[in-house]
Amino acid sequence: MAYDFDLYVIGAGSGGVRSARFAAGFGAKVAVAESRYLGGTCVNVGCVPKKLLVYGAHFAEDFEQAQGFGWTLGDASFDWPTLIANKDREIHRLNGIYRNLLVNSGVTLHEGHAKLIDPHQVEVNGQRYTAKHILIATGGWPQIPDIPGREHAISSNEAFFLKELPKRVLVVGGGYIAVEFAGIFHGLGADTTLLYRGELFLRGFDGAVRKHLQEELTKRGMNLQFNSDIKRIDKQADGSLNVTLKDGRELVADCVFYATGRRPMLDNLGLENTGVKLDERGFVEVDEQYQSAEPSILAIGDVIGRVQLTPVALAEGMAVARRLFKPEQYRPVDYRMIPTAVFSLPNIGTVGLTEEQAREEGYEVQIFESRFRPMKLTLTECQERTLMKLVVDAKTDKVLGCHMVGPEAGEIVQGLAIALKAGATKRDFDETIGVHPTAAEEFVTMRTPVGA
Repeated sequence: MAYDFDLYVIGAGSGGVRSARFAAGFGAKVAVAESRYLGGTCVNVGCVPKKLLVYGAHFAEDFEQAQGFGWTLGDASFDWPTLIANKDREIHRLNGIYRNLLVNSGVTLHEGHAKLIDPHQVEVNGQRYTAKHILIATGGWPQIPDIPGREHAISSNEAFFLKELPKRVLVVGGGYIAVEFAGIFHGLGADTTLLYRGELFLRGFDGAVRKHLQEELTKRGMNLQFNSDIKRIDKQADGSLNVTLKDGRELVADCVFYATGRRPMLDNLGLENTGVKLDERGFVEVDEQYQSAEPSILAIGDVIGRVQLTPVALAEGMAVARRLFKPEQYRPVDYRMIPTAVFSLPNIGTVGLTEEQAREEGYEVQIFESRFRPMKLTLTECQERTLMKLVVDAKTDKVLGCHMVGPEAGEIVQGLAIALKAGATKRDFDETIGVHPTAAEEFVTMRTPVGA
């Protein structure tokens, strides 16, 4: 059978665009459908605008610390609409870049909602197209629990477009997004409370990292409320929100921001017209090669619920394109040693196993830790401390995990991720000469295990 396209991609986010571009570069006839915005969550309502807001929030500290270096500043003021307008302009520029990347690669772009008609056919804007392979890369969507007054809460989608900075913000959740936005709102001057139903935020991260960040955020005056959850939200006559907690306490806020998880975006996709199956969490079920139960349909990225990070979706998209159209270059995605950062204030950078994971997997571990006040802060009143930690296999000397809380943690850990991916030992770290004076050199100067 002759198909209109060799590959039809539904979703022009990071993974979908990467797969489409490279498939086209390998000689395939490719189309992409996108109903919202080019670049997906990351570019429009995720990593990129969030990082810009994190930069904005950090300036308050910079102004304060400048005094210790002899700078005299006038009264600083912050204008939220200016930040948002400038952010919007940059995102608009990136949308254009994504459009050019697709079009210049020879990919056909269909701007509209794509629906599966059968295993080889999609419909967009009333037109039907056939494809040998269809790739679902529709990403995720934030969820707000079904509680009374949920309509008064916002998610990350809306947070990037608020008309003004709320005076009092209640952030609900304990993952990346909650911790990062709590830092943004707090840094920009809002009275910020972070509410989480568990014992401590960032479940799955190293215990020392979680505890250290809790201490640093508390020092900065952020109100952390653990083992707490919302029962209902009531809007008052003055526009404020009265929040009733499950333990009976009441809080008042101008904005309630939920970051309690994301669901796969499969709305009106037509999966019922195919043999695609979902797992118990509602994500598309795929094998090691991202093929669904329907042989012609594949899925990658947040919609399969594995590791929900932009660079992982990019790697998965590349793997699909290579396997289908350039098999001699195919390499499976290695999900071990994936580095990640949380752009909290201060930042977290991590790669490899946590101490808890290493012990659970049966390793006999040595732990190396260093906590210190960064050199930049020695001329200031700021008492922030940096944490660096290595988890080492005592039997082989191999470094299993590397963790940091402190300025530029993500930038520092990226380089260390290469070392861990290559199998570096603690001796390799010890024999590496440090760059002095930097915080990063601490990773190659930790000599004595904790507790030894």
